[in-house]
This record gives sequence, C-alpha cells and structure tokens, in this order.
Amino acid sequence: MHDRDLDLARRMLAGDEEAFNEFFDRSFPALYRFAMARMNQDADGAEEVAQATLVKAISRIGTFRGEASLLTWLCTICRREMSRFYERAGRGRPTTELIEEVPEIRAALESLSALAGDDPGAALRRKEIMRLVHMTLDRLPDRYADALEWKYIEGLPVRSIAARLALTPKAAESLLTRAREAFRDGFAALNAV
Repeated sequence: MHDRDLDLARRMLAGDEEAFNEFFDRSFPALYRFAMARMNQDADGAEEVAQATLVKAISRIGTFRGEASLLTWLCTICRREMSRFYERAGRGRPTTELIEEVPEIRAALESLSALAGDDPGAALRRKEIMRLVHMTLDRLPDRYADALEWKYIEGLPVRSIAARLALTPKAAESLLTRAREAFRDGFAALNAV
C-alpha cells in the first residue's frame, strides 16, 4: 500500500524536482485541512503549520520507512508543529472536540447511506460527515479512494466498481477490503491528536 509513498520519498532523496512538486500537491491540502480542524479554523495558523510541516518533512524524508502512509507520517510531524506554533505564541493549544471523535458520528461514517431523506438536520449531518470522509479519502491511494467513494458514496455495486477498474468482481472485492482497512487506519490517524 505504501509503495507509492516510498517511491516518492526515494525520488525526493535523489533530487527529483517533479517528486517535490507531487509531494507538495498531494500533501499540503490534506495537511492544511488537518491543521484547520485542530486549530479552531485559524486559516493563517493552519497554513503556517502545514508549511512548517512540509519543510520539516523534506529535511527528514530519509527517515520515512513506509510503515504507515506518507500522510500519516506527515500528520505526526504536523501535531508537533502545532504544539510549537502555540508555544511560540505563548499560549496553550486550544481544545477542539473533533466531530469524528463523537461516537454517533463515527457510527454514521460506517453507514453513510443511512443518512437520507428530507430532514434538514440529517442533510447537515451528512454534509459534515462527507467533509470528514473526503479528508480521510485524500490520504488514500487513488484506486482505494475511488473504490470507496463509488461503493459508499455513490452506492455502486461491486460489479460496477470492478468494471470501472478493469478488474474481476473478486479482485474488486479484495481491493475494497484493503481500501476499507486503509480508510480505518487513516481515519484513526485523524483521531490521534
């Protein structure tokens, strides 16, 4: 699962400029959202922390071993950068209850399709849950993210997903299993603050 991340890290170590661009393009938006959710929507602070995280990560890219996804590794660095940000500012880190930490929301993530209907409250909950799901999906390899979106957001059957990915239905089910595991790992990383 992390072969793509390891390859990117190796290319960066070799000085491949295209790899650095890919690293930034893939990582900055997700890190920014990660920091925003934990910094009470402080856009300037989140941007500063995300940039500091990428600078720190580039200087330490040789230590990335691929035991977790690259973004999970970056989120660990980002947590430290958030702490440093608040230390430099001379204030404590705000306590933010992340919506994905609420048990009811976590349960809803596992059954997104259940939130349907015309109820405005359900529509708002669904919108927020979708935002959190997309944050997690940003962390996954493209094929995993696509397969999960098709299955759980668009409601496609496995046969249709298999056709879109040019796989057999059995191979598509196997890919979905790996994608669900990766999603759970990624989602757990978001909750680790």
